[in-house]
Amino acid sequence: MITRRAECSCGRLSATCSEEPFRIAVCHCLACKRKTGSAFGFGAWFRKGDVLIEGDATEFVRVGDEGSRITQGFCPNCGATLFWTNDKLPGVVAISAGCFADLSFPPPSVSVYHESRRFPWVEIRTKQLEKRG
Repeated sequence: MITRRAECSCGRLSATCSEEPFRIAVCHCLACKRKTGSAFGFGAWFRKGDVLIEGDATEFVRVGDEGSRITQGFCPNCGATLFWTNDKLPGVVAISAGCFADLSFPPPSVSVYHESRRFPWVEIRTKQLEKRG
């Protein structure tokens, strides 16, 4: 069993994950671009029982493209978004994969809004990449 630890920029908010993620994806939606300040979001999905969140998190709730309520947990000190949940996926927590700061972290297998919202200069090179949207 592998244990992974993700942290915000200042280290006051962390997530320790006791199992491997069951989904790793990049997302090119506008909300993920705004959340990360980058060309796409990069997230790993875990069962909630396999994640221990430590530290204080401030929450921001937004409505997703399909009507779900997405609650983002971010550090009130440095502002980094560490995790989020989706009310239509109970028992699941997604962790910002870049917060693991681990070059051996597994690559994404899904690219959401790949054709419709991806910047044309972004190329995701990984085996068996499922392209959605």
